[in-house]
Amino acid sequence: MTDRQDKILEILARGQRVEVSVLADVLAVSQVTIRKDLDQLEEKGFIKREHGFALFGPIDDVGRRMAVNYEVKRKIAKAAAELVEEDETVLIESGSCCALLAEELANTKPGVTIITNSAFIANHIRHAPHANVILLGGEYQNESQMLVGSMTSKWAEIFMSDKFFIGTDGFTQKYGFTGRDHLRTQTVRDMAQQAGRIIVLTDSDKFSHQGDEGLVRTEQVSAVFTDTQISGEMESFLTGQGVTVYKVPRNCAVREGGQESGQENSRPEPEEKVALPVM
Repeated sequence: MTDRQDKILEILARGQRVEVSVLADVLAVSQVTIRKDLDQLEEKGFIKREHGFALFGPIDDVGRRMAVNYEVKRKIAKAAAELVEEDETVLIESGSCCALLAEELANTKPGVTIITNSAFIANHIRHAPHANVILLGGEYQNESQMLVGSMTSKWAEIFMSDKFFIGTDGFTQKYGFTGRDHLRTQTVRDMAQQAGRIIVLTDSDKFSHQGDEGLVRTEQVSAVFTDTQISGEMESFLTGQGVTVYKVPRNCAVREGGQESGQENSRPEPEEKVALPVM
């Protein structure tokens, strides 16, 4: 993704729906150039198009969530991919960081098989050179493009994996990682029974939110991949529960609606490789 496309996503995160002509003026390029950028972003599932406008999809749309804090989520995905060996089989559930992890694996890890309940992920990585996906069946949720429910859980029983990568909608010290959708949370809990380790991928913003229902308890989680904006108190709590915390660099970011998160640095931190112990 180009720097200009990053800026387009940042502008959309503030305004939700922006005219092509406005984007062209703000970024000082032609409308033809902006339309080419928007075509590429739409192809990747980040945005949707209307006549003369660019906009995000519904609130549960994975592409929309992936576009917010995209760079830090990409770093989280690249770091988590280092845990996965070539020819390994992994479980990956739906989520923005998880979709970027699947993309990273499908582009860099030959022989890896991804078992997922996310139709978005299956479609998103379909052209990648090492894409090998098993898509679990079940009840299809239109906005999130997820398959959930008892049928998904039943199909998951066929497979075993050492690692299960999940996202989260929030966290509390009392209940652990939380979600907003009952069917999704139940499906994740059922899929977790087939995995040796549960690994959470999330930007640090989620630690200041709380979902409606428990997803997995803290003590069930082997590792968390997040960013350097996680609070010291929260990191200490996780490590005290036996969770290994991996952090990637993060600068000031813009949440949806234009609110900034974190402290703005005078110089951006260089992207660094996260050293991983053998799990």
